[in-house]
Amino acid sequence: MNDATPGLTTLAIDIGGTNLKAALLDPDGVMIGERVRIPTMDPAAPSSVVPALIGLARQLGPFDRISVGFPGLIKAGIVRSAPNLGTEHWAGFDLAGALQDALDRPVRLLNDATVQGLGVISGRGTECVITLGTGFGFALYLDGRLAPQLELSQHVIRKEMTYDEYVGVAALKKVGKQRWRRRVDRVVAQLRAVVNFDMLYIGGGNAQVLDMDLPPDIQIVSNDAGLTGGVRLWDARLDDSFQK
Repeated sequence: MNDATPGLTTLAIDIGGTNLKAALLDPDGVMIGERVRIPTMDPAAPSSVVPALIGLARQLGPFDRISVGFPGLIKAGIVRSAPNLGTEHWAGFDLAGALQDALDRPVRLLNDATVQGLGVISGRGTECVITLGTGFGFALYLDGRLAPQLELSQHVIRKEMTYDEYVGVAALKKVGKQRWRRRVDRVVAQLRAVVNFDMLYIGGGNAQVLDMDLPPDIQIVSNDAGLTGGVRLWDARLDDSFQK
């Protein structure tokens, strides 16, 4: 995919359960300089996260617009749920509006797995993205177009465990790498049967634990895509995703 807007610099923000990250992107989605990051605070409520994001933005140079990936369900810039940050803190919060008011730049906000996918997909066929981090992220694309967002992380996959509980970081620590890899294999098999993907991309901080041979339709991708995909939020084909 290559639908960059000429001349505009994007501030990309990736909000995770472990770290808050930010970087500047050129019109092609290439990072300008180094990214900056800090550990995610606990509790990760808007009252602490928003000032931290503003601080990260001010460490970087000038920018024209802001793209944000958030670990939860998003509708028109409003957070609807945030399982790994605390839905009780975030539900109904206008994160896009808060950042726009503070930084005086237009903001587009989508789920973090969606943003990561925009950084890696080819735009051909059925492409699926999962992220393995604090929790489990999921996004689906059909010929480069974003399918309706599903909060698959909260769906039960096995023995009354949700995807978050089954392959999130807490599960990795509890059952160890070998058993956790087998769990990821089951998740992939489930997605293959249900989604019938042409390509599956696996990202997130724990993707590196999957030290195994993969078939040609599965690819582990850089975690930097959670930032570099931010430039694609301004693609006109995504305009409907940001309508109030």
